[in-house]
Amino acid sequence: MVVGTGGLVLFPGTPLLEEAERGEFTPLSEKEMLMELKTFAEHLSCDCTFITHHTISGKNLTGPDFLKRKDSIIAAPDHEIRHGDPEQMAAVRGSKRTL
Repeated sequence: MVVGTGGLVLFPGTPLLEEAERGEFTPLSEKEMLMELKTFAEHLSCDCTFITHHTISGKNLTGPDFLKRKDSIIAAPDHEIRHGDPEQMAAVRGSKRTL
């Protein structure tokens, strides 16, 4: 089984980006996205291959055996929430043009 999650990227030319630019949609902040990822992982109880594309400094959380790695997966966004640079994370997200 594969379980995946990713942070939202608003790509140019999409209706959602246009809504955000008009103030009709407010995306989560970098910190809020990490909090969402952490909560998701805390409540995930199946052993699976976990795939995520969240912006976490130097950490690749994707891989098999989720339950064996669960504590370290939860620790990564927790560390970023407390010590990460939201501006740097936003810059990385802003530089993405494709998945």
